[in-house]
Amino acid sequence: MKLMAPGTELDGFRIGECLHAGGMAHVYAVEFMQGASAPFPMVMKVPRMTAGDGAENIVGFEVEHQIMQTLQGPSVPRLVAAGDLSAVPYLVMERIPGLSLQQWLDQHTQARTRPTPQEVAGIGAAIAMALQSLHKQNVCHLDLKPANVLLAPDGRAVLLDFGLSCHAHLPDLLAEELRKAVGSPAWIAPEQVVGVRGDPRSDLFALGVMLYEMATGELPFGNPQTQGGLRQRLWMSPTPLRGLRADTPEWLQEIVLRCLQPQAQDRFPSAAHLAFDLRHPEQVKITARGRQAAGLGFWQHLRRWVQAAGMHYQPSPLAAQQQIERVPIVMVALPHHDVRDAALFSMRQETARALGNLPGARLVVVTVISGSATSSSDNAKSETSVHRLHLTRLQQWAQPLDLENHQASFHVLESGDVAQALLRYAEGNHVSMIIMGAATHGLQMQRLIATVPIKVAMEAPCTVMLVKASLPFEHLAGTANAT
Repeated sequence: MKLMAPGTELDGFRIGECLHAGGMAHVYAVEFMQGASAPFPMVMKVPRMTAGDGAENIVGFEVEHQIMQTLQGPSVPRLVAAGDLSAVPYLVMERIPGLSLQQWLDQHTQARTRPTPQEVAGIGAAIAMALQSLHKQNVCHLDLKPANVLLAPDGRAVLLDFGLSCHAHLPDLLAEELRKAVGSPAWIAPEQVVGVRGDPRSDLFALGVMLYEMATGELPFGNPQTQGGLRQRLWMSPTPLRGLRADTPEWLQEIVLRCLQPQAQDRFPSAAHLAFDLRHPEQVKITARGRQAAGLGFWQHLRRWVQAAGMHYQPSPLAAQQQIERVPIVMVALPHHDVRDAALFSMRQETARALGNLPGARLVVVTVISGSATSSSDNAKSETSVHRLHLTRLQQWAQPLDLENHQASFHVLESGDVAQALLRYAEGNHVSMIIMGAATHGLQMQRLIATVPIKVAMEAPCTVMLVKASLPFEHLAGTANAT
């Protein structure tokens, strides 16, 4: 997506200056057209979706859109509107005045000054309280870093950019589609490195990295760009703050190093606990961790390395995760090619019937494409173009459904094994029911060939409904009259 010129009109919004042009998105100041006043200043975030950009931008846009619809409170911007993926995707949200934490750090660097421990603690407590609000709404940020924290003039911290986030009640699209650790290398938690998402204590680790940087001017684990470099934080301990800044208070070092523990259970149990300690340093119990000036020795690191080699992380359940089974997820698997209108019609009818019998159910419509369907040299077959094409088709299929009382999402998976992709997705996202078309082969052929529907039905961890294609005569008559 090229930069839009000031004055450009889009869906009732007038584009102003470009505030940020990043690798993932462009951010513009916007206002309503025709002199309509808004209750607050607004910005428009437009994801980059050129041929050279990967599917991550699309996935991140979809994730951020669905999560921001669920969030409220002073710690997140208010969502105003969203653009259609088939046209120009965008998110319009509240523009909150203030500096990002990164800008605040840059100011100190340029002025060659260092914030006081009290300033570090005050900002850290504000961020922790923002995280507490986020976690109470069943969301883990998972990409917390200085650029994604806004320091408002009234002292509160506002969290930005939910493109890598995870919601306890929503399918984790990033975990399934990207199949790799996602996050910013300098701030990512150890459990995220090995693919675990959904633990709110991962955000506390990232906050610990930011506290360390504010207090010392250094990053505790550097900024590794390789998997091997990332994995080092599973056993390596950073240089104690007092080893870099001898005047660092023991209480601050105690707090920061506790946040940076490789095992999630050794960190603060919640953001509220962390905020309390930052607000009440006199209440912090100082251990040897808070007094040390040198890092762990060779044998201690070796012992932690051995432990990390067999480390199996267990994400801590959010309170709302216990309600997942009571709010079922219905997954519809649509073929991406060679599908008849009768099959699509029949699957839509069964989906409508299932949703009608399952109040509060969430609809997830997926399709699986081969990795060979995309091309880096052909603009028409770029990841961006292909994913947008299939996502638009899935949304069009669902349009006749009555989704007033249901949330819906649409996902394109890439895999050479369609059945395994569907099974992994169903298991990873706690799907309660799968609806898909029945095999078109005869029974004799099915005995010889394990078709995709049969394989899914045999191995799925949930109920599977195989729908036989049928098109009612009245629908055929309506189609004939329309033509």
